[in-house]
Amino acid sequence: MMDFFSAIVLGVVEGMTEFLPVSSTGHMILASHLMRLEQSDLLKCFEVVIQLGSILAVVFVFFGELKLNVSLWKKLLVGFLPTAIVGFAAYKVVKGFFVPETVAYALIVGGFVFIFVELWHKKTNFVPRVNSVEDVSFKDAFVVGLAQILAMIPGTSRSGSTIVAGLLAGLSREVAAKFSFFLAIPTMFAATLYDTYKNRELFLQNDSNVLLFLVGGLVAFLVALVVIKLFLRFVSKFGYIAFGLYRILAGVVFLVFLF
Repeated sequence: MMDFFSAIVLGVVEGMTEFLPVSSTGHMILASHLMRLEQSDLLKCFEVVIQLGSILAVVFVFFGELKLNVSLWKKLLVGFLPTAIVGFAAYKVVKGFFVPETVAYALIVGGFVFIFVELWHKKTNFVPRVNSVEDVSFKDAFVVGLAQILAMIPGTSRSGSTIVAGLLAGLSREVAAKFSFFLAIPTMFAATLYDTYKNRELFLQNDSNVLLFLVGGLVAFLVALVVIKLFLRFVSKFGYIAFGLYRILAGVVFLVFLF
């Protein structure tokens, strides 16, 4: 059963992993499994809704770039639409994927994808076509948005799928990461509102559930504030191979643990 300790732990996990290409939802599912929390409707809703805390950290850090940038918001809307349409239609199906086994396999597959993309870039002496978020085209935004659909499978990673799509579309490592951050804003706001509405009885039946969500979201917000800038500095210097290797190792470890 969820309590404030588990809410804090999951908030830390969410804040640390939301913007890393390692799947925040996947890590929360695995963390809850280790804490022996039942995959109830409350927990599944919690794992979605507290991501809003991390997204608010993006708004806080990049408020200056976001507040009056109409062109950027139009591109984010274009990128958001594919996920909105598919997510609304496949809501019940997606919820069925929230199990540790799915996470483990998705982590491994995604890890190999990251390593392949990075090695391919090095082999071809890749020169980014887009070196500023301002230069991301509507076509680029739509391609990244299509890739975000894959993130509905826990373990795939929303940031992971969108960053890979950005890299393949010609965005620099840092721009791919930043655009992924920004695209999370409409995506996770919509997911939070929709999931909260679909599970509104969880909040109406028990006021303590509201406090659990607030605590988890606040912890995620504070941790994400630190992680965002550190992540951008890291990938601009070292790339994504380390995250690919981590994904594979984590996936294998959890498969061994699960079976």
